[in-house]
Amino acid sequence: MGFDLDFDQRRALGYQLIDLLNDYYASLPTRAVQPPPVGSPPDAAPRPLPERGGDPALIMKDLAVALIDQGFHTPSANYFGLQNPTPTYMSVLAEALAAALNPQLASLVHSRAAADIERETVHWIGARVGWPGAFDGTFTSGGSEANFTALALALATHFPDCVEQGVAALDARPVLYTSAEAHHSVDKATSLLGLGRQALRRIPVTPAIQMDAALLEARILADRAQGFTPFCIIATAGTTSSGAVDDIAGLADVARRFGLWFHVDGAYGGALVLSDRHRDLIKGIEHADSITMDPHKWLATSMSAGMVLTSHPDALRKVFATINPFMPKARDYQRIDNFDLGLQWSRRMNSLKLWLTLRTHGREAYEELIDRQISLARRFAQWLEGSGAFELAAPQMLPGVIYRVRLPGASEDAVRAANEAVVARVNAGGERWISTAIVNGRSVIRTLVISYLSQTRHLEDLQSALLEATAEIGNGAVRDKVSLSAESPAAMIT
Repeated sequence: MGFDLDFDQRRALGYQLIDLLNDYYASLPTRAVQPPPVGSPPDAAPRPLPERGGDPALIMKDLAVALIDQGFHTPSANYFGLQNPTPTYMSVLAEALAAALNPQLASLVHSRAAADIERETVHWIGARVGWPGAFDGTFTSGGSEANFTALALALATHFPDCVEQGVAALDARPVLYTSAEAHHSVDKATSLLGLGRQALRRIPVTPAIQMDAALLEARILADRAQGFTPFCIIATAGTTSSGAVDDIAGLADVARRFGLWFHVDGAYGGALVLSDRHRDLIKGIEHADSITMDPHKWLATSMSAGMVLTSHPDALRKVFATINPFMPKARDYQRIDNFDLGLQWSRRMNSLKLWLTLRTHGREAYEELIDRQISLARRFAQWLEGSGAFELAAPQMLPGVIYRVRLPGASEDAVRAANEAVVARVNAGGERWISTAIVNGRSVIRTLVISYLSQTRHLEDLQSALLEATAEIGNGAVRDKVSLSAESPAAMIT
């Protein structure tokens, strides 16, 4: 079969796909997150490479069975795991359109209309940050690339020669700072920039899971005294494990006093720039030199879509601009080509899904979403505190709640075993999904309201499942699995 399907074939396949997606979206409010476990079948051997094609309609049908009937469904309203939302349907349509039009956003010659949409989207989000002067930014593959980009800007701003000569030529030992709970992409970026992971100072957090500003200042002073050159502080607006938000305004003040670049990893919580009601949660973000945001998290676009924004627009070109002999310039266009603003050359139009969602639903839809999800999480946290079976592990800030099985006097190992047993029991049937994590050295259960389809009834069903799980542990049905220590007589759930 050749690649050029005829008009009727394209139309029939398109309708087949749309019907499949429409049925799938209709199922999401009640769809189980994953099929019930049926053991651990051995990995299937890969099929041989097809030498001749098959019927595309049948192949699509088989694919739907594999991905939907046997898949793991993060878009479900019963998914309370990581920051993987239900994508807006306009985001899905935007992805299909971008795939078909296939614009090459590296050069304006190839993608003026698409580039204009991206610049408009960058302006919409950047304008909500509150920077008093000029700003710029670019879309990325996700938060990891965005953080890497921001740290490259910070390094080049403090050490201008490193762009051409590299860090090996620096007469300094650069170091940077973030919290013990910050995302691992910062470690990777530090390594890839040639600084070495030991240059990243991870500062302990407070009981609220915020970077300890006093310890940060002490470490900066100690590093300077030992001959290191601090150049950047990275705050987090919404950690992956707990949803905690650093004291952004306080850390911005530290950065200002020490003359350091201030980056905010807002891959998750940066979405709060679109909220008027809850903007105070990221107070001080307008003092950032750069910001990471992931629309594929709280802004509910499909994967993948990241952004990096900066109040130093010239820095982007300083770091990433190159001269190449094969890409023509748009002589009548004064804008900078996208390949001079970021790491990628060939890249898809990741902006379209956010642009189309905003054009269709408007900022106020995000205002309502953010407010409703924070309210759902707050009520869930209040229930936990009054349940008698659980205790909060940290204050609830964003729509993520971390908590522990309440075992007065038990060892940390016993609590961890109980947490894992409860989560395993809640997830056992496949209907819903929560997870465990280690936060500030302690085991926690994590529940994140991330789907715009999740309602009060979904949280109430989860509450019932949690109580059933703790009752089962307390009754001894899974005591061997929990492995409560014999020397902890108070380790029974109360």
